[in-house]
Amino acid sequence: QVQLVESGGGLVQAGGSLRLSCAASGRTFSSMVMAWFRQAPGQEREFVASITWSGGTQYYSDSVKGRFTISRDNAKNTMALRMNTLKPEDTAVYYCAAGAAGAGFNFWGRGTQVTVSS
Repeated sequence: QVQLVESGGGLVQAGGSLRLSCAASGRTFSSMVMAWFRQAPGQEREFVASITWSGGTQYYSDSVKGRFTISRDNAKNTMALRMNTLKPEDTAVYYCAAGAAGAGFNFWGRGTQVTVSS
């Protein structure tokens, strides 16, 4: 079992930056693939970025590639998402997720709100 808690959301102007954090508890954190998803009002949840258990490989959606950076620290059981050059369309609730490789994401945090004003 893995429990995930997000933090770092807030209100920022377009062009600004935020850093989201995800704190995980559970002995299997370091073996799991971690990811960030987001959900804007009235829209479906969408993939933002993921990172393999070793941190060696990251994947990004086209909409955030080049602006967002995902990272993890297995020693501290944490994951982060550095978001630069934020746009109003990045406004959403951001969720941290975890899962075994190839098995999908079956552990989710409760989310943190990111609002980007124009």
